[in-house]
Amino acid sequence: MLKLTKPLAFIDLETTGTNLGIDRIVEIAIVKILPDGSRSVKRKLINPEMPISKNSSDVHGITDEMVKDAPTFKQVAHELKQVLDGCDIAGYNSNRFDIPLLVEEFLRVQVEFDIKGRRLVDVQKIFHQMEQRTLSAAYKFYCSKNLEGAHSAEADASATHEVLEAQIERYPVLGHTVDSILKTIGEEVIVDFARRFVMENGVEVFNFGKFKGRAVADVLKAEPQYYDWMMKGDFPQHTKQKLTEIYTRTMLKKA
Repeated sequence: MLKLTKPLAFIDLETTGTNLGIDRIVEIAIVKILPDGSRSVKRKLINPEMPISKNSSDVHGITDEMVKDAPTFKQVAHELKQVLDGCDIAGYNSNRFDIPLLVEEFLRVQVEFDIKGRRLVDVQKIFHQMEQRTLSAAYKFYCSKNLEGAHSAEADASATHEVLEAQIERYPVLGHTVDSILKTIGEEVIVDFARRFVMENGVEVFNFGKFKGRAVADVLKAEPQYYDWMMKGDFPQHTKQKLTEIYTRTMLKKA
């Protein structure tokens, strides 16, 4: 069993699509595990205030009609923030999709949701390092059960919790704590969730475009107009937030 020193919230999102800068949440489930082993579930349908793509509806089964009377993210943001307060966060492919998109939603409605101080456990990363499969296959492999209701947010979040419990039993090297798990699989150093910037030798560098591999601060000093171009561009809000932090820090040092 997991040995927790703080709550661990397993999250799963169903969305209008997969573009972090544009798409929105249509369903969220949070399966919260407390240090005493007790479990609570929060699930909400959300009106994304934009059409759900057919491809996405075909996957999760949620239609525009189903969410038209649901609350918007702005209306539930404070409630969700309260549920997640003080929690580490886990999910399946969550570091690359669910958490980045959730952060984007909070930023859009100007509700502060900081990931600093939270441990992020991506169960897919454990699975891919050990076995290389999908969530349904992971559930079958580790739990010997078929995943009923796949692509329902609550079913997927609950299955992810079960998979992690099975993984720590199968791989003793993982230990039973969030710290021991991340020590084994490695903890990602995330600058922005869209991976437009990465850390190299303790310095943020561009991970795209003509300045790929160059220190962000150096580029902003030499060509401050690049900051304006990115801020006007179709980049995720979290990327812009981190760019502004680097820009402000750089300009203060320059001054």
